[in-house]
Amino acid sequence: MDFEPKNDLTDAYSLFNDGLYASPFLFNSPHSGRCYSDGFRKASKLDEIQLRASEDAFIDLIFADLPALGLPFMRANFPRAYLDLNREPYELDPTMFCEPLPSYVKSQTPRVGSGLGTIARIVCENQEIYRHKLTLQDALDRIELYYKPYHKMLRHQLARIHVKHGYACLIDCHSMPSRIFRHLPERQQPDIILGDRYGMACHNDLTEAAYEILSDLGFRVALNNPYAGGFITQHYGRPAKGLHALQIELNRALYMNEETIQPNQEFFALQKQMASFSQSLSQCAHQLFRPAEAAAE
Repeated sequence: MDFEPKNDLTDAYSLFNDGLYASPFLFNSPHSGRCYSDGFRKASKLDEIQLRASEDAFIDLIFADLPALGLPFMRANFPRAYLDLNREPYELDPTMFCEPLPSYVKSQTPRVGSGLGTIARIVCENQEIYRHKLTLQDALDRIELYYKPYHKMLRHQLARIHVKHGYACLIDCHSMPSRIFRHLPERQQPDIILGDRYGMACHNDLTEAAYEILSDLGFRVALNNPYAGGFITQHYGRPAKGLHALQIELNRALYMNEETIQPNQEFFALQKQMASFSQSLSQCAHQLFRPAEAAAE
């Protein structure tokens, strides 16, 4: 497996096993990209480990067995620190740019205020990414070349799945730093958090099925707190129309050394567990959502 970052980005995304649409599921990893271009590295004041702090490191590899199980999987090839797909397309911080921003830019959102807009200003621990201010054209190029093609393909895949099955289930795969739970006793620290926007993005039955499957696998599972789902979950989840979006956050301590960004000895065991979870969830979907009734769910 290729655990090392690259610098030869060619395509915005990779898509695996989308041919027959045999499954009503699409698994998606928007934050695990490891391709850091030379230009981006030079523009940043951070070293490689610091720059990768916001990356959902190796999540694409954790779910790498899914295509062989007949479950389509899509991933971003570029890193979250370069462009965040889990934001609206124009959530931009005006303090980051040389020129005034257009009126259609959303510069007052909480995510922009925290430094984590579509083009992030910081990585974890409030570390500023860039040496100098960016040009507006730089941001617009990233959005046109990477953000828009990615979401266009995501919409296309979900639409084709929906047409074939009468419903579609998007599982948005992420990781979370273990440090955010240090205030809790170890037995209360969640291994996995499921986010369905408090029932707004996914039918409760699917969320409950995911919760039960993961719990039976031995994980401590929490719902919606502190991660209820980002833009992708909110934007694509339309349960009344048979479109279900569920975010899954894995505690990074389960599978990696967070200081060195290297997989630990539990990596392959977790990979097998996620394959088991994904297959079990997809198998129960037919019982949850009968195609003729999907639109009414």
